Amino acid sequence: MTLALEEASLAFIEGEVPVGAVLVKDDKVIAKAHNQRETLKDPTGHAEVLVLRYGSNENDSWRLTGATLYVTKEPCIMCTGAVVNARLGRLVYGCRDERGGAVDSLYSLLSDKRLNHQVEVVSGVLEDECALILKRFFKERR
Repeated sequence: MTLALEEASLAFIEGEVPVGAVLVKDDKVIAKAHNQRETLKDPTGHAEVLVLRYGSNENDSWRLTGATLYVTKEPCIMCTGAVVNARLGRLVYGCRDERGGAVDSLYSLLSDKRLNHQVEVVSGVLEDECALILKRFFKERR
């Protein structure tokens, strides 16, 4: 999660919402990313989507079974859908997103038995640090 926070810091510096993500497989970091919606002018430029793209290329497969995604903020509906479609093994996230979270806050998509794949979830890792960078970013914007 520390590496994901470093990615979030890069997003902060770039004027992006400070969310960072790191993808690990077989105890090796295979991809890192941070939000780049503004930079890329891409509504799908969330850290999670980008890291899954990069990780799939590194893995030479869209199937990321056995991989763990570390992300500083609870993923949204789009990102959670990408996690399911990538067949990810585990998601570890920092702080909840009460307004848009699709893992625990608004929805529980990763544990929904109606979907063809469920993902193990660990939440609250470095929660205070992950929430603080977001609060600081939005405070400075107001």
